[in-house]
Formats: sequence, C-alpha cells, structure tokens
Amino acid sequence: MAVALFDTASPLRALRPQIDAAIARVVDSGRFILGPEVSAFEDELAAYCNTRHAIGVANGTEALTIALRSMGVGPGDDVVVPSFTFYASAEAIPPTGARPVFCDIDAQTGCATAETVRAALTPKTKAVIAVHLFGNVAPVAEIAALGVPVLEDAAQAMGSRCDGGRPGALGQAATFSFFPSKNLGCFGDGGAITTDDDEIAERARTLRFHGWGDSGSYEHVGYNSRLDELQAAILRVQLPHVDTWARGRRAAAGHYLQAGLGELVTLPAPTAGSQPAWHLYVVRHERVDALAEGLDRAGVQARGYYRTPVHRQPAMVTFAPAASLRATDDVARTHLALPMSPVLDAEQAAEVVEAARAALG
Repeated sequence: MAVALFDTASPLRALRPQIDAAIARVVDSGRFILGPEVSAFEDELAAYCNTRHAIGVANGTEALTIALRSMGVGPGDDVVVPSFTFYASAEAIPPTGARPVFCDIDAQTGCATAETVRAALTPKTKAVIAVHLFGNVAPVAEIAALGVPVLEDAAQAMGSRCDGGRPGALGQAATFSFFPSKNLGCFGDGGAITTDDDEIAERARTLRFHGWGDSGSYEHVGYNSRLDELQAAILRVQLPHVDTWARGRRAAAGHYLQAGLGELVTLPAPTAGSQPAWHLYVVRHERVDALAEGLDRAGVQARGYYRTPVHRQPAMVTFAPAASLRATDDVARTHLALPMSPVLDAEQAAEVVEAARAALG
C-alpha cells in the first residue's frame, strides 16, 4: 500500500465536529480579526509553552521578522542563522535591515551548536536564530551562553521537549508557523511569537498591527500581520491534542528503529536531553537518489527538502560566507525525508524499511 509523506487528515478526523462548531461560532459572532478567539488562543498557547506572552501573527515568516525587530534588531546588525533550514529562517532577516550571517550545523542532529555559532559571530552580531530543525531541539542554552540573544525558530517543533522545557520558552523569544502540514496546523497561514519579555511582547503587538501603539498613533512602520479568528478557533480545538500527536510521532520513529531502518541509513539523532516530536523524519545515505527512486517505485513518498542550502540560493549569495559550511553541504547532498505522522504505524514503517532495503540492494 502507498505510504504518504504526511497524513494530516487522519488525526483531524475525530475532531471534525469540534472544528465545524468552532468555525460556525466565529461566523455567527461576526468577529473575524483580533477578537476573542485570538485572545483565547494566545493565552492557551502561552500556557502550553510556559511563557508570559503569545502573540498571533499572519504566518511564521513574518513572526520571525517581527520578533527580530521587537528584540531590537535593525540596520547595521548581523543575525547568525544556520544555512540548512527552510529559506524563511534567513529571508526574514533582511527586512529588518540586518544582515544574515550563515553558520554550519551538527551533521547528526541537523541543528546549529554553540561551536558552529561561535565560528560565525561578528562584532555586529545582535541575535542568533536557533532553528529546531525537523522537530529536533537546538541547544539554545549553550548558544545563549555565548552572550548573544537567541530567537528560536520553532516552526517545526511544536510538541517537542527538552530538559530545559518546551520550544517557545528556551530563548529570549520564539516563533511558530501553523502552516497546515506543521505539527500544529491551521487551515491556511498562521503564526505566533512567544516570549517572557514584556517589552518584546508589546512591541510585537504594535508591529503586527501597522505599528499602532497605546498612544493612539502609529509609532512604527509595521505590518498588517494578524492571526485571524477562524484560524485561531481551529487551532484552539487542536492544541490540547498536540502532546498526544507528539507521542505518536516519537512512536513512529521507534517503529522505524524496530523495523531495522538504522541498518540501512543514518538516522536522525536527538540532541542531548531532547524528546523531538519529529515533524520530518530525515535520514542520510550516500546513495540518496537510488533510495528516493526505489521508494517512489514502491509507492512510498519521500523528499529531499533543502538540497540547495540557503547560503547558495540566488537571493542570498551576497551573504554567503567565505569559509565552507562542510556539514551543511554534506547533509544537503545526502538527506531524505521519509513518511512521518502521529498515526504512522508499525506496519507502514516496516513497508518503508523493506522498500528502502530493496532500493539499496
């Protein structure tokens, strides 16, 4: 049987009556922008992450830009960011006036480390974006110990945990994407910023609404970047189930391990003290093209996500580092995302592994 890369429908099937009721509630209310559903979701997300504040915005990319500006990043500053990540992690930096400075990653975890960040620091570094890649948890405390504020890009890590708490509460601020395929996804675009810092939170709320401040005037050049009521209502239905879904994702990784996947490919390694809620389950192999072709023939969906790292993208070449990012280039060349979802069972995992075994001979 075919195995999809994502299964977003099955976890939501049982919630459909609640989702329909939430949508109807918003439609009946006539409130669609920054109303009670957004306020309630912000309170519930902050409680889930264990932060003082959560600010809903239009999408995960603008969440990064608004968070950086709220942290004081601006023209003339540098922001360190890994190159092996989704393009938006770096794309969000230039709109602040700052320059992205790319760092390498740890090949086993896919995340930046204190060592790779240290190598990229400059006298103008104002912040570091620590990406919790594929649901793994970047070592935020170790990076913050370098003395530079850390912004977590937690777009792929809803439901993950580590010894220090949840993504969203590990750095000075954090951002989330609620794109439909994410661990917590809405039915369109959506995002959020979390923080314990009152000043960052207040500025983020101002920037998301055209720079309109408590003074009753436009205090900044801001954005039209608001999480709408319909999406907030849908997210409120799902949020209480995130930890259950996270356990399902970890169980799926366990099914792969028990089926012998580690005998064929290099498996992703959780960072020390972390319990990833795998958004993507990304393995590595030197013969990755043969693996992908064999899986496709067997009806198993698989995908290479960041074959061209961000620092090699045409729009970012002016920011490319002089030194090579060896781990980034190697992982970009050899990685492949396998099917992952909260409901991927042992039978499906075994099918994927057998198809991989056949593909690699």
